[in-house]
Amino acid sequence: MPTFQKTIHLPAYSRGFHLITRAIEREFTDLQRIRVGLLHVFIQHTSASLTINENADPTVRGDFERFFNKTVPENEPYYQHDYEGSDDMPAHLKAAMLGHAVTIPITNGRLNLGTWQGIYLGEHRDHGGSRTLVLTAWGD
Repeated sequence: MPTFQKTIHLPAYSRGFHLITRAIEREFTDLQRIRVGLLHVFIQHTSASLTINENADPTVRGDFERFFNKTVPENEPYYQHDYEGSDDMPAHLKAAMLGHAVTIPITNGRLNLGTWQGIYLGEHRDHGGSRTLVLTAWGD
């Protein structure tokens, strides 16, 4: 069973939720070599996250951002970890809630996502900088 792995670097994104499906497909051309398999996407950061959700209507991404900002507010007096600013601890909590990885089926060399699904980068910092993803695919 062939296995492929590639590390890619995403540019800095503004705070919020961003579709990165096309960037992954563009950068990881080895997907085309797999008829049936899986892609695992792992983010090497603790203040950003990955998730799969609605890819057509951008208001969904705005609603995600507003929900998480309300659910995990900044400047709470009980936060001790604030060395890098008021968005530091909330970013870690949001990343823990959403997760650091997604796994997607590969069918005939393409990601087998649903019609309205895309891979999101959740950027939880005001100035998070470039983000690194490790892409691992395997299959027949």
